[in-house]
Amino acid sequence: MNTLKNSVRLMGNLGAAPEVKSISDNKKLAKFSVATNESYKNEKGEKVTETYWHNVVAWGKRAGIVEKYLQKGSEVAIEGKLTNRSYTAKDGVKRYVTEILANEVLMVGGKQ
Repeated sequence: MNTLKNSVRLMGNLGAAPEVKSISDNKKLAKFSVATNESYKNEKGEKVTETYWHNVVAWGKRAGIVEKYLQKGSEVAIEGKLTNRSYTAKDGVKRYVTEILANEVLMVGGKQ
């Protein structure tokens, strides 16, 4: 039951090419955004589709896989947990960021 306390699963498409950084000789960090869509009918009966953007972070081997195989538009399934962090921007304002720390990244779509 512990794994249900902070668990995120989503499937979507990358909005841009992943940003990958080498932190040390054998440690990589990949950041990318995934779009998910939700559709419903409004009061007029018209179909409305809303897009939600999710920031995802992958470390180590997962970051290497992301770097090698994923690109803008790639369809992926992500399993991970929500994380929060803050930083002070150049203008001196404290900013807050919510990200998904990926435990698994599965390539869903075919080769692009």
